Amino acid sequence: YRTIDTPVGTLLLAATSAGLVRVAYDVEGHDTVLAGLSTRISPRLLRAPGRLDSAARQIDEYFAKRRTVFEVPVDLRLAEGFRRNVIEHLREIGYGHRESYATVAAAIGNPRAVRAVGTACAHNPLPVVIPCHRVVRSDGSTGQYVGGPLAKSTLLDLEAA
Repeated sequence: YRTIDTPVGTLLLAATSAGLVRVAYDVEGHDTVLAGLSTRISPRLLRAPGRLDSAARQIDEYFAKRRTVFEVPVDLRLAEGFRRNVIEHLREIGYGHRESYATVAAAIGNPRAVRAVGTACAHNPLPVVIPCHRVVRSDGSTGQYVGGPLAKSTLLDLEAA
């Protein structure tokens, strides 16, 4: 794991041998996230900034408006079932585009599961990299976000500019 400073605060990046497994905001509590990873994935967590250089570089490029698609391997083991279906769909929402929670629910074949889509977005293990910030309310308002409302509006504004 390692941390990086970004315009939306310090992000924790964690990876397994398969790929990037977790991106976490300060507000989630980095120590709490690491404790969860030690329980769910492996009790042995190593601070290894060099191993995450590619992911960190791509996130920096994203914030510098030089990258619109992330090309890092990801490990989605923290997303299962319905939530995994939502997370997989989020990867299809292009840079600068937005979809409503209802649109996402319909796209994954469960149009009545609007609130469940919101919950799945809230539990996205890879925010920023897998763009749950691109999912908004049907009325166009931003809705909730794991990194907080300012982080979500910052990401949406970055992509809209």
